[in-house]
Amino acid sequence: METPTSPDVPMDAEQRGEPAKPAEPAGVAVGTAMGARPAFSLGGTTVVGRLGFGTGGLVGPGYWGLRHEDPERALGVLRRAVDRGVTLIDTADNYGPDVAEELVARALHPYPEGLVIATKGGVVRTGPDVWHIAGRPEQLRAMCVASLRRLRTDTIDLYQLHRLDPEVPMADQLGALLELQQAGKIRHIGLDSIDAAQLAKARALAPIASVQNRYNLLDRASEDVLKLCERTGTAFLPWFPLGNGRLTGGGDGRSSRGGGAAATVGSAGAVGSVGPAGASSSARPVRPVRPVRPAHPADALASVAAAHGATIGQIALAWLLHRSPVLLPTPGTGSPAHLDENLAAARISLTEEELARLDVLDALDKPEGLEGLDGGAES
Repeated sequence: METPTSPDVPMDAEQRGEPAKPAEPAGVAVGTAMGARPAFSLGGTTVVGRLGFGTGGLVGPGYWGLRHEDPERALGVLRRAVDRGVTLIDTADNYGPDVAEELVARALHPYPEGLVIATKGGVVRTGPDVWHIAGRPEQLRAMCVASLRRLRTDTIDLYQLHRLDPEVPMADQLGALLELQQAGKIRHIGLDSIDAAQLAKARALAPIASVQNRYNLLDRASEDVLKLCERTGTAFLPWFPLGNGRLTGGGDGRSSRGGGAAATVGSAGAVGSVGPAGASSSARPVRPVRPVRPAHPADALASVAAAHGATIGQIALAWLLHRSPVLLPTPGTGSPAHLDENLAAARISLTEEELARLDVLDALDKPEGLEGLDGGAES
C-alpha cells in the first residue's frame, strides 16, 4: 500500500544507456505456473517469497494513526502472515507515522530466520495525506537510525528511498544510503517511485536491489521500469497491486467472485505453492495466443475468476506473479480473511489464453470501467 498521490519529480537530464548484457532475473525454484517463480533473491543474496505483506493497511485513513482501536488486531494479522509463509514485510517510517514499524516489531521481534523487513525513509508525514519529501543526507541518516530503533534491529534488510528529493543531488541521497550500508545499518538499497532514466542513473551510483513503483493489472505506466528491472535482476515491488481497492471488489475478505462463483481457491498454504492440479504450463503447448479484446474489463476479470473459483483480487495478484519473475507484490490488509485470500493467489496458474485476455485490460480501462469492483482501500 502506498501514498495515493505524490509531487511530480523532474526527470534527471542525464540519460544513461541500458546494460550491455542483460542480467538473468534472480528468481529461484521455478514453479509450474507459467513464468512464475515462487522466490526471488534480493541483491543476489537475500531470498524472499514473491508474495509479501504490506503494512499500509494496518494504519488509519491518510496513513495516520492506527486502523483499529485495538492494536492486537494488527499484531494478529502480521503474525498470521508470517505463519502462512510470508517472508517479506514491507513498511515505512511515515505509516502512522512510526506506527507501522512499531507494530512490526511488537508482532514479530525477535524476527524468525529468513524473514526480510523492508522499510522506507525520505518522507515526513505531518497529517493525514499530508507529507513532504526530505532527502538531505542528514535527514536520511536520522530517519534510518530511528527506523532501526523502532524495528529493534541492528540492520534493516531493505531500506528504500521513499521519494527522490528534487532539491538534493541524487548522488548525495544515494551517498548517504551507501554510508549506512557500509556501516552495516542497511543490507540492500531500494528506490520508490522513479522512472527508467532515474533508475539507470542510480544504478551507476549505488547497488540498487529494488524498485517500488505503482503497477497493477490496470495501471502499467511503469512498464519500462519493469523491463529494466528484468534486464538487471532488480526486484520490482508494485504498490497498489490491487489498484487501491479497485481490484478487490470489497475489502476485508468480502471480495466479489467472478460470475458469482461460490468456491474459493483453497487454503493458502505456504506462499509460492503451485496452483490447481492440471494447471501446469508444462502440460500445455507454448504457442502465440491472439488476445481477445473483451467488451468490458470487468467481464474478462469475472470470467477468469469464475473459471478458477477465485475472486477478482486473487486473479489480479496471480496476474502479477505471472507477468514477470521480478515482480514481488506486497498487498496489505487489516483483515485475516482478506490476508488468507491474497495469499491463496499464489496457487493460481493462469493459462496463456487467460493471460492474453488480461494483458489487454490496461488499454481498455476507463474511470467507469470497473463499476461494482471498487470496494475498499486495500492495496
